[in-house]
Amino acid sequence: MYRCLLALPVLWPLSWLENRKYGPRPLRQRALAWLAGVLFALDLIVWHYGIEQVGAGLATVLGNLQVVFVGLLAWVILGERPSNRSLAAIPVALFGVLLISGVLESGAYGKNPGLGVVYGILTALCYSGFLLVLRAGNEDIRRPAGPLFDATLVSGLTCIPIGLALGNLDWTPGWPAWGYLLLLAWSSQALGWLLISITLPRLPAAITSVLLTFQPVLTVLFAWAILGESPSPLQLGGVALVLSGLLIATTGRRQARVAEPGYVPAPAEVTE
Repeated sequence: MYRCLLALPVLWPLSWLENRKYGPRPLRQRALAWLAGVLFALDLIVWHYGIEQVGAGLATVLGNLQVVFVGLLAWVILGERPSNRSLAAIPVALFGVLLISGVLESGAYGKNPGLGVVYGILTALCYSGFLLVLRAGNEDIRRPAGPLFDATLVSGLTCIPIGLALGNLDWTPGWPAWGYLLLLAWSSQALGWLLISITLPRLPAAITSVLLTFQPVLTVLFAWAILGESPSPLQLGGVALVLSGLLIATTGRRQARVAEPGYVPAPAEVTE
């Protein structure tokens, strides 16, 4: 909730400037951004449960399976058949997921790595739905802040009833938690997503494919250095296979024509 709501003071002025320059966005596009916000709230909640079970590094690697899942969902929902490379990436990535789950060994890292994998797959599915809905609702790369503001607002509001129902919504996190929450909201949710929406559509696909692997790799390294997380050798092998699947799925594609805030190019022959 705080990640989203604390980012609004940064995103709202930018959204207001876009509306003033280009006019208000159609209601349909705003409605799709609102729906995307609901999916993003579910993504964040499930992802945090995954972090509790398998650690921040591995949970983030699993969440990046959206690169594979977006293509499959686009095939089922939009009729966009994935490329052969995208289909070939699926068994590679899924075998990596199997290794991360710890079912092939004893002593795998995490409170419950198998359950963490389930949460990770749900995270990737929710994130994939979020990307597809937001892509459908915004095809104007000149306006990254407006859709991001709408989705972030609805996401923060959606987290409130879910948090109350689950009984783990903390209204008074205290310090230094407030400082970390502000840093998260202003860096990742506001600045980070704006940079993604501005930069990715202007990069060659090959460079984009490599950049997509930086987040999970750096998260595993940061989780080791900062949080003391130490995945087993087999789990690290699973990370390598998942990253290989991401690279297979995202290389050799045409450059996307347009993108929306936070859009990671889908592993499909036809992208928008």
